[in-house]
Amino acid sequence: MTASVFAQALESGVELLRSLPRRRSAVPAARAAARDWAARHPGVGAQLVVDERPGTPVVDYDLLFDHPGGGTVAVTAPAEDGVPWLVDHSTHWAAGHLVSVDGVHVSVSQALTMLRTLSKGGGSPYQEIVDQCLLAAALEEAGDDATPPTAAELQATADEFRRGRGLHDRAATLAWMTAAGLSGEQFESYIGAIARRRRFRLGKEAELAPAYLAAHLADFARVRAVWVTGPERVVAGTPGELLGGAAAHGEAAYGEAVVTVGTRWEHELPEMLRGAAAGDVVGPASAPGGGFLTGAVLSRTEAVADAGTLAEAGRAAFGAWLAERRAAAEVEWHRS
Repeated sequence: MTASVFAQALESGVELLRSLPRRRSAVPAARAAARDWAARHPGVGAQLVVDERPGTPVVDYDLLFDHPGGGTVAVTAPAEDGVPWLVDHSTHWAAGHLVSVDGVHVSVSQALTMLRTLSKGGGSPYQEIVDQCLLAAALEEAGDDATPPTAAELQATADEFRRGRGLHDRAATLAWMTAAGLSGEQFESYIGAIARRRRFRLGKEAELAPAYLAAHLADFARVRAVWVTGPERVVAGTPGELLGGAAAHGEAAYGEAVVTVGTRWEHELPEMLRGAAAGDVVGPASAPGGGFLTGAVLSRTEAVADAGTLAEAGRAAFGAWLAERRAAAEVEWHRS
């Protein structure tokens, strides 16, 4: 998604918010209008958030956007008195509650603690907070919450945590702890909670992996491919032409384009390349987020149930399992 596309959607989204009916009885119509608007702006991942004021038939709205640089932008546009509802509700009894997931209330301070452990994956902070609540509930259901992590589990979790945040030495870790406001004891407790969730996740991945791999075997072929993504159409007759352009300094050959050459799991490839035969050139075609993509599969090794493939299948299976729980959960954002 380009900055201009985001700017246009932002301007249009403000007008949408100002046009929505603010009576509780009209919320279904507002949601329908927001869905229609989102269908016309698919690149921004828009989501309407409805705040139902306690003791009044009046409601307020936020519109959440995916920012092209990463992260989420929340837009509010009060059409009457000009007071954002977040400020207007700041003295309400539930002002300290951010979200309830299946009846479990999460305070703002708890959510801030959760934000320190974001996986930095493709999901928004809102989704990550919900997912952590669901994991905590699953951990309790499994009876693992009361079992303390072993020394090895704590060490592995701490190492994984530091690597994920570029904390490669003691000084960097201490600086991060200071910035986060954590003492040594608090950091140990914090890592212990992450270690419990990590242990549950790894166990669930191992449990789900064999069946998931059997059902999605084609997704786990190892594929070496090349693809070019950019604002201009790139036409090539053979994979060699694409590779030749990449070798001859991609910018000179393709202009403002991104050239990728590498080996990926089948399911990690751009969608248009999945299932393509070795030697085939696909595209140019419209790329997700704008521009065009041209690519070719160079070679493919069919999936086998070795340790690496099972581990990848387990991660994919766990993501699908968590998505199912998320879809079934009752989530209410208090936004105050």
